[in-house]
Amino acid sequence: MLPEEFLSRMKSYLEGDEYEAFLSSYDDISNRSLRINRLKKSSGGKTPEGTLSLILKDRVAWCENGYYYDEDDRPGRHAYHEAGLYYIQEASAMAPVEWLDVRPGMKVLDLCAAPGGKSTEIAGAMENKGLLITNEPEPDRARILSLNIERSSVGNALVTSEMPDRLSGRFEGFFDRILVDAPCSGEGMFRKNPDAVNEWSSANVGYCAERQTGILREAAKMLFPGGIMVYSTCTFSKDENEEMIESFLKENNGFSPVDPDTIKRLPEGFIKTEYGVRIYPHKVRGEGHFFSILKREGDVPGEIKRLSSNGALDRALNADIKLFNDFAHESLPDLVLPEGMIHTFGEQLYLAPEDCPGLRGLKVLRPGLHLGTLKNKRFEPSHALALFISPDEAVLNAEINGSPDLALKYMRGETLPADIINGNGRKGWCIVSVDGYSIGWGKSDGRIIKNHYPRGLRI
Repeated sequence: MLPEEFLSRMKSYLEGDEYEAFLSSYDDISNRSLRINRLKKSSGGKTPEGTLSLILKDRVAWCENGYYYDEDDRPGRHAYHEAGLYYIQEASAMAPVEWLDVRPGMKVLDLCAAPGGKSTEIAGAMENKGLLITNEPEPDRARILSLNIERSSVGNALVTSEMPDRLSGRFEGFFDRILVDAPCSGEGMFRKNPDAVNEWSSANVGYCAERQTGILREAAKMLFPGGIMVYSTCTFSKDENEEMIESFLKENNGFSPVDPDTIKRLPEGFIKTEYGVRIYPHKVRGEGHFFSILKREGDVPGEIKRLSSNGALDRALNADIKLFNDFAHESLPDLVLPEGMIHTFGEQLYLAPEDCPGLRGLKVLRPGLHLGTLKNKRFEPSHALALFISPDEAVLNAEINGSPDLALKYMRGETLPADIINGNGRKGWCIVSVDGYSIGWGKSDGRIIKNHYPRGLRI
């Protein structure tokens, strides 16, 4: 049962047959979709499309990596999901990043990022080149964001958990691109998430609009002249969409709206308005969404070096870097990592992007690609490193091919037989792979493989 006040407002937005078609869409089943992860490496030149060919149906019209699948396929329950081959994401939610116009080497901020669908999409466009700061103020949601960044083989991201004003004080005029996927009243998710209906009220719409105003204000401070910011919601309310943008532009003379067709041609069914783009469930195979593209005016020479007020990150001690290099030489001789700087965060070793800002005073959950832990002058590799690499980069590869039961056994934390390792009987750290894709670490004594799949992820 949709709220009467909501229906009355929607009737004022959509007239005649359009309104009736909108109502009828709630009788349809919500589409299921996922986005292929191009960052995930494989052995033998395999591609996710080939591996997943049995479940991938039609392509999402506005996202090259997006596909629909049938509800019965349940890809979230498969080892491929834990290996990071794809991210399960609602199709309309893929749209805002497509018009953010992200390119490799940029400095990008996803300000309200959990659970991570749009951040991992941004990361794919960046190809692990440049700096991505993906932020979520709420701590529990930030932890989920961090896990999804790890699963998706992202090698150039910092995961933070700060309020927007705390970030804007350190990153004024710093980013080439900013995504503000603002917390909203969620009207566009009514069909997919019935709980959103029960939580809706006109008072909450007003509260969300007030909060969005503050978030946009702080985001604007962090955009570099000539940079682009995309504001998006999953709601229909003009208070949170067009009127929000209109008010923002009146208060920020240095910003102007961008015609989306100048970046990428809008697909059939997307509705262009004066201040953005509307996506309705009766017009496309997706849920309700809105996005607006804003550009900060100004022209600054590209060679200017931008630094945060925190300064730059400090490099790890040579002795600590040597421990990692010794491990890589022995176990990962063909390892290829993104350009960056190795640094320590407590007893943990991370690879941060070049020119990474200092982290002092910030709540940081993941300061780059987690390489591993320093323990008593030895190095132990991380789960993030296992997911990042290809099995071809490792000396030892415990191959689970065409055996869902064995993959499930590994994800339960059980030991595996050492005879699945290429080079039977060999000892040491080994990548455990499922059909050519790394899923975690094991350590072989020549007879069995001790399981190093993280306890918190075990089934």
